Amino acid sequence: MNKIQICIDVILAAAIVALCVIVLKKPATPVAAAPAQQTEGAMPIAFVNLDSILQGYTFALEAQDKLMSRQENARMELNQKARTLQNEMVDFQKKLENNAFLSRQRAESEQQRIMKKQQDLENREAQLTQEILQENQQLQAQLADTILNYLKELNAEGRYQMIFSNNAKDNILLSADGYDITSEVVSALNARYSTKSKK
Repeated sequence: MNKIQICIDVILAAAIVALCVIVLKKPATPVAAAPAQQTEGAMPIAFVNLDSILQGYTFALEAQDKLMSRQENARMELNQKARTLQNEMVDFQKKLENNAFLSRQRAESEQQRIMKKQQDLENREAQLTQEILQENQQLQAQLADTILNYLKELNAEGRYQMIFSNNAKDNILLSADGYDITSEVVSALNARYSTKSKK
């Protein structure tokens, strides 16, 4: 049993070495849309730094600004309504302490109105939070789809076997310059976005 396992391991190791030799000898097919240069014998892989794309892609920056503006407007709306409600609660408390209500029914009615207003404010906050989350998810999905579609187009002729994503040196700690195609991708995405936004 041990001899069979050793034979299988040797055969697998030989197959892996042969596969690496074939892959390393395969010349990279140049694609006009991607000027990244690969050295002879380099593996047909590349990576893009997603952080750099988010910082350089005009659509991503505009989407981020739009989302931040939406969050600021929501916060301002909620703060104004909260201040108004707080003032009404203080006013109600003063009237209660000074017996300003003509009847107990009138006081209870005002208390219920304020409680309903507070519940409405909480509901509005939940609604705005949900809307902003959904908008953020849609923008993230649209951004991911745009990047993926461009990468498929870039690699239509099969120049790369794999294109990795990298976030702030999380996945790829060190690589040769020829494997990083981020700047080419950002330039191409911005050119495409500029053309679409002018239409």
